[in-house]
Amino acid sequence: MAGTYGLVVAATRYSRVAAPAAEIDLSPAALPLYALLSAGRMLAAYGLSLAFSLSYARVAAGNRQAERLMLPALDILQSVPIMAFFPAAVLAATALFPGSLLGPELAAILLIFTSQAWNLAFSFYGSLIGIPQELREAATSFRLNGWLRFTRLELPFGLIPLILNSVMSWANGWFFLMAAEQFGVGSQSFKLPGLGAYLRTAADRGEVGALGLGLLTLIGLVVAVDQLLWRPLLQWADRFRYEQTGGLRPPGAPVLGLLRRSALVGWVLRAILRPAVGLLDEACNQLFQWLETRMPRPSKAEKPGRRRWFWVGAGLGAAAGVGWGLAEAAQLLLGLGPADWVELAAGAGASFARVLLVLAVAAAWAVPVGVGVGLRRELGARVLPLVQLAASVPATALFPAVVLLVIRLPAGIELAAVFLMLLGSQWYVLFNVVAGALTIPGDLLDAAEIFRLGGWVRWRRLLLPGIFPHLVTGLITAAGAAWNATVVGEYVSFGGETYRTVGLGSFIVSRAETGDTAGLLAGTILMAFIVVSLNRLFWRRLYGWAEARFRLD
Repeated sequence: MAGTYGLVVAATRYSRVAAPAAEIDLSPAALPLYALLSAGRMLAAYGLSLAFSLSYARVAAGNRQAERLMLPALDILQSVPIMAFFPAAVLAATALFPGSLLGPELAAILLIFTSQAWNLAFSFYGSLIGIPQELREAATSFRLNGWLRFTRLELPFGLIPLILNSVMSWANGWFFLMAAEQFGVGSQSFKLPGLGAYLRTAADRGEVGALGLGLLTLIGLVVAVDQLLWRPLLQWADRFRYEQTGGLRPPGAPVLGLLRRSALVGWVLRAILRPAVGLLDEACNQLFQWLETRMPRPSKAEKPGRRRWFWVGAGLGAAAGVGWGLAEAAQLLLGLGPADWVELAAGAGASFARVLLVLAVAAAWAVPVGVGVGLRRELGARVLPLVQLAASVPATALFPAVVLLVIRLPAGIELAAVFLMLLGSQWYVLFNVVAGALTIPGDLLDAAEIFRLGGWVRWRRLLLPGIFPHLVTGLITAAGAAWNATVVGEYVSFGGETYRTVGLGSFIVSRAETGDTAGLLAGTILMAFIVVSLNRLFWRRLYGWAEARFRLD
């Protein structure tokens, strides 16, 4: 609440700072440049996310005291809907660099970072705490320093899960990039040159041809990233697989095969890349050795006192900042009238109902499809890459076309909002159900065949218990994605007209456009409170019950 207050006030205090108008060229010749700019923003955000995730997870896994604070903080951060902070983030970044596109660029990259980093950090942390004890003892016996332990043991052991989660984080980043490039606050239009702004401008002007070309370019970019980056990485990282059985092998990577057979690539590897990486590795190794030998280590008698005073000081400083923020936020919220709170409560109830509907629809089709794909390994090896590709296409890129098709239907904006929320959340359920089906032991499936279990009995006795923990995980992440999508789907401006429906996301965007600081703060805090409360009071308890009730071991 205190952090939200600081961001919102900093934004709205300078909300009248002029933002430069970006002219969007709808000619086909501009598409390659826009695709390059969008991919560059994604790459910059992913680089920051990867660096943050590796360091954050490493510190949390290696320090018990830090772990007690860092893991709950990470859990809260990933539970807070990112899009609720977007209007304030855009205004604050623009105020820092008035008259320049640098502010909106930084805001876009920051928001993509927040959509990717938490997932990657949890993934690498899970890998670090899952390293077998015999490998840890081997690293200790060989006296590996921090750098060698990280590069020879920890990173290779967690590389496959890290890449798999990078695919999902990258797809999630597309969602927020499209929203960041085509966002408006009040009379200001924050359009960054890119595919998102291109699609939005084409939809505003009703140019169906340009809209189709933009969508085809985006799909082509998604396919190119999948073929040139993720598939080769997954195929290469399979050499670091610790277990020898179980699980689907990664799909083939033709690009990696071509690179391995290329004489030019081989020469570049031998003459340039490998010597450069070797020099960097040796320099980091020497640096860590020097640091570990030269830095004084406090005695056992000194450690508790120093740590205690450090944490006491940090806690007092944090408490003072939080207390000030809470007091200022409370004073600001007192300015809202009864009508504002009624509208806020009605919007929260409407958005909550849409989230429930989306989760029900997603589970209704993703559970049977995911189980079918997961149990048929050969089919899964062919279908999963296609599903991964479909999931990588951001729902916000398709939203202009969806709005143009359904906006004139009865309750058209309702249908559009639910459809966008479904597109942004259903893949989390599907991928987790597939993962759950893959973990069902073959002997249990054979036993079900021997006892001739079929139909609903087979689902109730075997399949649903086998996938249930994974299904809960998928529903948790899908719910967060659906709440984020309310900010985009419940309030739409196209062609000079505004279409809105009752909802918490609509409340947040409308108050941001009118410069209502108190309303924006109240809506943002309420959405964050709802998501965090549901995670803590319902989803986490359901997940714990599922793990205790349906464990295979």
